[in-house]
Amino acid sequence: MHTTIHTLEGWLAHCERLHPQHIDMGLERVREVARRMALRFDCPVITVAGTNGKGSTCAMLEAVALQAGYRTGVYTSPHLVHFEERCRIHGDIVNASDLIAHFAAVESARTQNGNEFSLSYFEFTTLAILRLMSFSLLDVAILEVGLGGRLDATNLIDADCAVITSIDIDHTEYLGPDRDSIGREKAGIMRTGRPVIVSDPVPPQSVIDHAREIGADLWRFGQDFNYSGDKQQWAWSGRGRRYAGLAYPALRGANQLMNASGALAAFEALRDRIPVTAQAVRNGLALVQLPGRFQIVPGQPTLVMDVAHNPHSVAALTANLDAMGYFPTTHAVFGAMADKDLAPMLAKVGPLIDRWYFTDLPTPRADTAASLQQKWNALQIVAGGRREVPCSTHASPEKALEAAVAAADPADRIVVFGSFYTVGGVLQNGTPRLQAKHLDT
Repeated sequence: MHTTIHTLEGWLAHCERLHPQHIDMGLERVREVARRMALRFDCPVITVAGTNGKGSTCAMLEAVALQAGYRTGVYTSPHLVHFEERCRIHGDIVNASDLIAHFAAVESARTQNGNEFSLSYFEFTTLAILRLMSFSLLDVAILEVGLGGRLDATNLIDADCAVITSIDIDHTEYLGPDRDSIGREKAGIMRTGRPVIVSDPVPPQSVIDHAREIGADLWRFGQDFNYSGDKQQWAWSGRGRRYAGLAYPALRGANQLMNASGALAAFEALRDRIPVTAQAVRNGLALVQLPGRFQIVPGQPTLVMDVAHNPHSVAALTANLDAMGYFPTTHAVFGAMADKDLAPMLAKVGPLIDRWYFTDLPTPRADTAASLQQKWNALQIVAGGRREVPCSTHASPEKALEAAVAAADPADRIVVFGSFYTVGGVLQNGTPRLQAKHLDT
């Protein structure tokens, strides 16, 4: 039947329909389909897992490698607006039409000789993108883990270097209730005798234990590599190398130095295979871009977009907003999935927000705007309602942003955060440049 599908939308709809209700969590099915496809990489592979900072770390690895003259392939998920954003070859997002043959190849392997394997949407799409990357004559492949690590479809590929970014509580229904069990899942991307870069300054013991058990080459932040800095510049040192007088990464936020440090440690660990120059490091970090990661869009009012959607990333967003200086009023457009631990997120950022615009999102997994508003009100009652914070509900992120712009003064700021769907919703027609109506009167 797959020969009749000629568009990426058609294939994605096919993957949605396939989604098995009771899928076993193992990798055996995915491995078997990959084996039928003879999927393999002939270049170094870096796999990046973690709760927060994965996308930023992948973007920095890519930017430095590009500046060093390498042909890069990057797989990240989820996407903000278009599915094709999940794969970049040599810095460019792939064309939808380029993916179609690879979806067809996965379907053919999945159903080979009538012996069918069930694949989830994520597993099917991951195999298609990995196949496209394997055909792209890459010098280095960078894979962002979707969820966890051990059982994630990206973990079929034996990484030459694993990177584990910050670990925090998220996706507890799949990964376990605490940092230790979550760390154990993330540690599944390590390989015996190969480097694993742990850029979390206080990693769960389970990560350290697993590295020792399997004999991975463990690089720990604060022991094998570190950074220092002042207001003007920062420096990095690893096992055999040091970079001084670096400009701060183009991705904003205090947490980005941790991510940059992990990326530089990965290059140091792979220096025999993909050496990079100090100039490539400087240029790459100065030029790196990633929409939706504490992205500040100048305008009147100022717009800030961030895909912070768990307590740890919302704490980082709060610190970054706090460091921006004074704004008369901060408006927040917020939408999130129903399974998120909302109370600590709202409690953390709450003191900085003067008006809330809660939004519905176009997925059944999302909390409704009305439910988000109820949870916020309940939190206010518990806190004794110290100040009056107006809030409203909206049918979409775009409508919520429109309402915020209508209420805002030019000197205010609007923060759009939460799920990828929230930020993606306001980026649907490109990056908005805000002009508050008060300027025209």
